[in-house]
Amino acid sequence: MLPQEESLKILGQFLREHECTRLNGISIDTVIELARTVLQKNVFVHDNKFYRQIVGGAMGSPFTLTLANIFMWYWEKQSILSNLPSR
Repeated sequence: MLPQEESLKILGQFLREHECTRLNGISIDTVIELARTVLQKNVFVHDNKFYRQIVGGAMGSPFTLTLANIFMWYWEKQSILSNLPSR
């Protein structure tokens, strides 16, 4: 499961590191707020009861897949950098 707030911070870092100051005219801060809405306002029905998902993102959502890939980019980068010899 993706930790929601950590994933949003990593999304912002990814966009800034790749110099994406705007996506289709939308600021990074707005992209992050939209991503927060997608993650935190996800609801589903089980046994005729409504539930709000509080951990991770919706399975099968293209956005969740993209965010998971960005999350792994961060962790792989940290893992590789921490194992490089010092200069």
